[in-house]
Amino acid sequence: MTEPLFRDDAYLRDAPATVVAITEEGGIVLDRSIFYPTAGGQPGDSGRVVWDGGGIDIATTVKGEGETIILVPAEPAALPQVGRQVAQEMDWERRHHHMRVHTALHLLSVVIPLPVTGGSISVDKGRLDFDMPDAPEDKEALEAALNGLIGRDLPVTDEWITEAELDANPGLVKTMSVQPPRGAGRIRLVRIGAGEDTVDLQPCGGTHVARTGEIGRVRLGKIEKKGKQNRRVYLHLDG
Repeated sequence: MTEPLFRDDAYLRDAPATVVAITEEGGIVLDRSIFYPTAGGQPGDSGRVVWDGGGIDIATTVKGEGETIILVPAEPAALPQVGRQVAQEMDWERRHHHMRVHTALHLLSVVIPLPVTGGSISVDKGRLDFDMPDAPEDKEALEAALNGLIGRDLPVTDEWITEAELDANPGLVKTMSVQPPRGAGRIRLVRIGAGEDTVDLQPCGGTHVARTGEIGRVRLGKIEKKGKQNRRVYLHLDG
């Protein structure tokens, strides 16, 4: 099992760790990770792992068996031995862009309150697919509403509920294609806003900014028809 440090602090840029395994493919498994593994439409993190006398660039991060996290080297090179103490160094600019896009997509699901059928995140843009038979009549109004929520600088926090509590509140799940992971007995929720000012609350395992103002202005791109009732809405960071 790898301790997911990113879950408690998405702003960690570096941290020590110990190598606990090397996979047959040459991936590095650490006892604790600041690197988020590919999941839920969010790409795996990249960066670098260094140790006395060596270092290697990390191209991406993926999930392994059980609760392990595997760092995938960018190219074949000498790897640290099992038991070696290493330092993790995050590609922070890339990660922070992912965080901004991810939180903005949660807000997009607020201004377009329809079931979500898919989504993905990249450095400067993201998209959500909606169960949307008809295209929006006023895309500019949606964009203005989205930037209005961002401009309120709402806090973004997380909390945990039991699987039974989620079953009793199925409306928390907005995504039709991806269900929250089960088996651990509890589900992580991400809340945007607080108390009566909460604008969104849904299961999510990804990384987010601490406040919506950190996203900056966004613009809505093209809206594509994908199937009989699905439409894909693109969102772009302005800077």
